[in-house]
Amino acid sequence: MPHPVPHLVTAQSGPLLELEQRILDSMPAIERWFRMYWQDHTPPFYGSVDLRNAGFKLAPVDMNLFPGGFNNLSDAMLPCAVQAAQAAIEHLCPDARNLLLIPERHTRNTYYLTNVARLARILGMTGLEVRIGSLSDDIREPTTLELPTGETLRLEPLVRAKNRVGVAGFDPCAILLNNDLSAGTPAILRNLDDQVLVPPLHAGWTVRRKSHHFASYDEVADDFAKLLSIDPWMINPYFARCSSVDFQAREGEDCLSESVDLVLTRIRAKYKEYGITDAPFVIVKADAGTYGMGIMTVRDASEVRDLNRKQRNKMAVVKEGLQVSDVIIQEGVATRETVEDAVAEPVVYMIDRYVVGGFYRVNKERGIDENLNAPGMHFVPLAFASSCNLPDCNAPADAAPNRFYSYGVVARLALAAASIELDRTAHLLPAPLAAGAAALPAVAAVG
Repeated sequence: MPHPVPHLVTAQSGPLLELEQRILDSMPAIERWFRMYWQDHTPPFYGSVDLRNAGFKLAPVDMNLFPGGFNNLSDAMLPCAVQAAQAAIEHLCPDARNLLLIPERHTRNTYYLTNVARLARILGMTGLEVRIGSLSDDIREPTTLELPTGETLRLEPLVRAKNRVGVAGFDPCAILLNNDLSAGTPAILRNLDDQVLVPPLHAGWTVRRKSHHFASYDEVADDFAKLLSIDPWMINPYFARCSSVDFQAREGEDCLSESVDLVLTRIRAKYKEYGITDAPFVIVKADAGTYGMGIMTVRDASEVRDLNRKQRNKMAVVKEGLQVSDVIIQEGVATRETVEDAVAEPVVYMIDRYVVGGFYRVNKERGIDENLNAPGMHFVPLAFASSCNLPDCNAPADAAPNRFYSYGVVARLALAAASIELDRTAHLLPAPLAAGAAALPAVAAVG
């Protein structure tokens, strides 16, 4: 069954088409640039990137280091994903036989659990024995869950013996987190001995900040823009950051208002430079956290001073009840793409340094300048596995395989920034636990 091709509301000309043509024409130099980059940097094990295509700009707006939508990818991506996972495992633990996958705590979200099953299947095809160890208090014994696909998923309680973690009778070389640690860094995962844990603990939202990522992306985008002789703004959203914000107590409003005004002023200058007539806007969102929570669209600085109680409560708390104190003010990038007349944005999935698939997040209830990761969304898979890596240089720049290749290039830039981000924030790891097992839960032995 053919996959839908996105429709751009704007005419297929102007700055974006010029950018896509420049990317297509520069493909050999781009691929060499990435090849040389990865000689000096280690990619995250996996990641997903939300992109926005405004018709005059193509930019990442979010980088997820714990992607939870492998179930939304096309079946056509599986061979590519398995090959990429094989490369990732070889870098991680070349002689690995056993891998422990630790998912999110929720055990009733069948869509997410289907993602876990798909991820476990990909990893299993690399020759690993994969077991799934749960942090959930509800999982106290091996539990088999029925999935809507007809598959079953077996969750087992985590156990720890001294400084190693596994499940009963299973001592893994490698541990893969598919849990973003919004609820905190579990003691059971700290101070592990001779086990590789990816992504590292400081990639979790207990420590990670989106502003750290986009500061790293600034550097990557500037360097890449020099390669293509383009304005880095074409692939990079402006941003600012405010700390010590308390929405409910109305603290930090001066910083928010000033930062919104600053970013809007910078956007207006670029719009004037390129003759763009759109009304600029920014996205104010929690600097830590995911699941589309703690996000609002702002068009004027006065709006962050006039929030009603419902809006303040919405912005104050994100996933797992994490309190919002740090906020990122990001240039709003409208999405001009539609799937079946609904607003859509591409999401690109990567394992190691490779694009392995993608899908469109589609939301009929949201506008082009709003967050689409919200109630009413659904997903449309696209065969990124082939088209992201095989552009057609004889076709127009906006032909589907070439547009998807551009998506993949910009997504890989975000992945490159994530590698810098993780290197530079390693010192922010949670403090080591005191010697002895007092801080650890009483658990059965591994093996």
